[in-house]
Amino acid sequence: MTPLFIILLFLALTSAQDTDDVAEEIAKANEGTKGLVDGDVIPNIQRNADRCTARGCKWPKSGRYVYVPIYIARSFIRTERNKIIRALLRFHSSTCIRFVWRRRQREFLYFYPGRGCSSYIGRQRGRGQAISLKRRGCFSTRTIQHEVLHALGFHHEQRRSDRDRYVSILTNNIQPGARRQFLRTSTNNLGVPYDLNSIMHYGNFAFSRNGQQTIVAKSNPRLSLGTATSMTSNDIALVNRLYQCRV
Repeated sequence: MTPLFIILLFLALTSAQDTDDVAEEIAKANEGTKGLVDGDVIPNIQRNADRCTARGCKWPKSGRYVYVPIYIARSFIRTERNKIIRALLRFHSSTCIRFVWRRRQREFLYFYPGRGCSSYIGRQRGRGQAISLKRRGCFSTRTIQHEVLHALGFHHEQRRSDRDRYVSILTNNIQPGARRQFLRTSTNNLGVPYDLNSIMHYGNFAFSRNGQQTIVAKSNPRLSLGTATSMTSNDIALVNRLYQCRV
């Protein structure tokens, strides 16, 4: 299998400046979309996603690399396809994940222009799994990488088991139907520090019902959360530790 970055090395790695934080971006794109949990996660009724990476939802490793087959819907125009590819190339430059074009593999990531931004958590055995990228709302680098990190096995940062040491969740300000999205879950944090800037972290006003903050950093209540425009060093460290990358 030929790594995607060799085929498309000529592509520029620059992207447009993003506005909003990633949670606001996804929430706007997913407004009115039903059937999702945690804002942008497709539920898997066959397996509890909690700690799923210890029970088979990691992508398999072959030698030094983890090869993840992908298919990008032909309905995307060239500039859209290239934007997806540029977001994926960051994984190639800093982790042992290698995205390759799908041939006949049964398990692969399928990028398509859906009604919002969404992904499963972790590898779904025996079938292709969709990553929805709405044309207007899901095409920032960080949102594409956010959904791919879900597909590699990662939760939202503010759902980490240790989050209460770092942030306060202001439940009175959360939309009633969105409160479950702020629940802690049992996670394997892999010895990587909690990252207030992670692209997997909700912003301060995520799912606010009254314009007030829903998440506040304990170290600095004025700190803006989840403002990275691409994967942070901690996001990358989590991938490398989970998949035992040598980079």
